[in-house]
Amino acid sequence: MSADEDLTDAAAPGDGAAAPARATRAKRGSYAKGQARRQRIVDEALLVFARSGLTAGSIREIAKRVDLTPAGVLHHFSSKEELFAEVLRQRDEKVRQAAGDPAAHTVVEQAAKVVAHNQQTRGLTSLYAMVSAEATDPQHPSHEEFAERYRASAAGATELLAAGQRDGEVRADLDPALAARLISAVMDGIQLQWLLDDDVDMNALFAEFVRGYLRP
Repeated sequence: MSADEDLTDAAAPGDGAAAPARATRAKRGSYAKGQARRQRIVDEALLVFARSGLTAGSIREIAKRVDLTPAGVLHHFSSKEELFAEVLRQRDEKVRQAAGDPAAHTVVEQAAKVVAHNQQTRGLTSLYAMVSAEATDPQHPSHEEFAERYRASAAGATELLAAGQRDGEVRADLDPALAARLISAVMDGIQLQWLLDDDVDMNALFAEFVRGYLRP
C-alpha cells in the first residue's frame, strides 16, 4: 500500500463525518435563498398592490417582476390573498416600530410618528390608501378585516386619549371615542392629499390639527 493510499484511507472516516455538516450547510443555504426569494416576492407585490389594488393586482404580474412563473410564486404563497396578508403584516410591523411603545408615548406622539414614517414610505402608504378604499365594498375579501382594523385602532386610541385628558395633555372637553375616530380620519385624508400632491407636508398639517383640536 502506498503512502498516498494510507492518507486516503485515513481521510475517509473524516469525510464521512463531514458529510452531514456539508449537507446541513447546503440546507441552510437553500433555506436562506428561499427566504430571500420570498421577501423579494413580498417587496414586488407591495408595488403591484399599491398601484393596482388587491383586486386588479395579479399574481402573473408579480411573478414577471421576480422572474418566476405564477406557479413559482404560489409555491411560496398559496394564494394572492395569503401574499397580500404577508405584505400587510410587514407594513403593520413597520408602522408599529415607527409608533413606538404605547406605554412610552401619548396617542398624539404615536400618531405624529406614524405620519412622519408614512411620508418616508410612499409605497406602503399608497398600498394602504388603495386597498382600504377598495375594501369599502362589502364584497371585498378584506372588507371585514379593514373595518375591524379601524374599530381596534379607535378603541386603543380612545384609551390613550382618556389617559391624556387625565394627564392634562389632551383637551378635557373632547369625547375620546369621537376624537379617536377623527384622528384616523385626518391621517387618512392628509395621506390621500400627499399621494396626489408631493408638495403637501403631512407633518405640518397633522401638527396643525393637533394644535388646533387636541391640545388644551
